[in-house]
Amino acid sequence: MTDSIVAGRPAATAHSPGRLRTYARLGKLDVYDYYLGVFLALTAALFPLGAFTGRDALVLALFLAGEIAVLMAMVALDDVTGFRDGSDLANYGPDDPRRSKARKPLVAGALTEPQALRFAWTCAAAGALLWTAAAVLAPHRPPWALIAAGALFAVSLQYSYGLKISYHGFQEAFLVALGAILVIVPYGLLTGEFSGFLMVQAVLFGFGPLMFGVYSNTNDVEGDRAVGRPTVAALVSERGNAVFIGALSAAEFLVGALASLTRTAPWWFVLLMLPATALRTRQYLTGFVRGDIMTARRTGFTVHRLSVVLMTVADVVVGWGATR
Repeated sequence: MTDSIVAGRPAATAHSPGRLRTYARLGKLDVYDYYLGVFLALTAALFPLGAFTGRDALVLALFLAGEIAVLMAMVALDDVTGFRDGSDLANYGPDDPRRSKARKPLVAGALTEPQALRFAWTCAAAGALLWTAAAVLAPHRPPWALIAAGALFAVSLQYSYGLKISYHGFQEAFLVALGAILVIVPYGLLTGEFSGFLMVQAVLFGFGPLMFGVYSNTNDVEGDRAVGRPTVAALVSERGNAVFIGALSAAEFLVGALASLTRTAPWWFVLLMLPATALRTRQYLTGFVRGDIMTARRTGFTVHRLSVVLMTVADVVVGWGATR
């Protein structure tokens, strides 16, 4: 098959709207949930209002643009590996009509492997430049923030490609760390500081990618086992996986509860987060009592977005109270 013919039809030109949509699918640009961490960094650093400058806003914008580029590179490389080893062909093939093949342009034949690799490495280069620009312009450059950003950049590109870190375990831990770093780094660049309450929010933010990731892994267990990708779902029994995800759901609640109890967070923080806790419980019941894993996975996105809204409210309340 040549680049000009896809599935028997003339392919879109390299810069046509159709081709751009295909690259957006390869980069999973519609899954914006990873990018919401910038709002937590913004609201945590916003007060006092007079201290937040146009320079700060530009730093956040550059970091966000770089974040989008880095994560598009990561997921594009993940798709290349999944296409090469056959796991995406299994998980998005005709035997699983619940997964849209269009979301995997390599499986659908809409892109070639060289095209996907060029896209991934172009995004990676853009991400490196944008994050460097954000650091150069930032009012603060604490070493821990620069190291965290550099580590995330390197590990993201090796997550499913190159060293294939996710094929040696650690996938679940990486998803939490990914979300947390995307909150603490921009905050560090703006303030030069680190706070316990921010770390609590960063960990809870990281639970978002984790909790729709583990439900995806539950659905993809056969394909992951076939290629030796050691997710928890692939390594343990069905019951063991249900216990594991139940424990994660409880741990998420306990993070907020212990933060309130120890006054790392305001005493009312755990109460504010109860709507997200209730929806997380519903997600578990949908997936492991009703047996509808894909609906439960979609619920995970709703839980994550609600959590971000609630934590943003907490930041505004705390920040406003501190300036009164």
